[in-house]
Amino acid sequence: MSTPWHVLGAGSLGTLWATRLARAGLPVRLIVRDAERLRSYEAAGGLTLVEHGLASTYAIPGETPDSPEPISRLLVACKAYDAENAVARLAPRLTADAELILLQNGLGSQDAVANRVPLARCISASSTEGAFRDGDWRVVFAGHGFTWLGDAGHPVAPIWLDDLEAAKIPHEWSIDILTRLWRKLALNCAINPLTVLHNCRNGGLQEHYCEVATLCGELAELLERCGQPAAADNLQQEVERVIHATAANYSSMYQDVANQRRTEISYLLGHACKVAARHQLNLPHLNQLQQRLVTHLHSLGLPSD
Repeated sequence: MSTPWHVLGAGSLGTLWATRLARAGLPVRLIVRDAERLRSYEAAGGLTLVEHGLASTYAIPGETPDSPEPISRLLVACKAYDAENAVARLAPRLTADAELILLQNGLGSQDAVANRVPLARCISASSTEGAFRDGDWRVVFAGHGFTWLGDAGHPVAPIWLDDLEAAKIPHEWSIDILTRLWRKLALNCAINPLTVLHNCRNGGLQEHYCEVATLCGELAELLERCGQPAAADNLQQEVERVIHATAANYSSMYQDVANQRRTEISYLLGHACKVAARHQLNLPHLNQLQQRLVTHLHSLGLPSD
């Protein structure tokens, strides 16, 4: 029998992975926050995946963090700011050879999780798949993308990549996963905060070409200083390509703010500014953007950490 996939976090990506793994006949268990959420989940009869307009429900067993079953493979699909504490709560259940797949945005949370569970293997993932929830325990597959996975400290690919193949989750094992993560962080820093501050879809940033170009220049400087020249390569052209290709979309940070949810600012722009300060790198426009965003979040009564 294959090793069960425990999925922590019933957000869009966690639900997207869980339903596709279950559809492929693989054993999956969904970990929800508490007994009340578990009752809600069980009343819904499982997770629903909407793809090409067709809805399919998968009766994936649910459990709470204090369930006694040991965990060998854990997909951590919660927000970056929740990841460390959520994993710490599950630490007593992890087996000696446990593997964690970390699907968080930005940088910083991966190291925090790894420090909490030093004996587990932590694998970072960077995904371009698009999904959104249109109701509790439901996810709409909005954009077929790709997921890169890697482990900077142990570059050998795990055997369970076969499960992703079976589940039709497009993926690739990357021996330079840090380059992928830094590149995505830079893209997010150049796009997401500006969509919030200018109150626009991604395509609206085509009106703010100079601001985007200036940020890309500073972000490329940061990537170079961090020893990530490949992530800095043609950054501005890539940002412009993403803005054009996703012109009709609202960024994840825009959606968080619009729905009065906490953003992942600390793991995106906040992380970039912190690393720049550590390297004594003066990036005035990036720092100013961080301050503008913090002020804006405070004006809306939202946290800025």
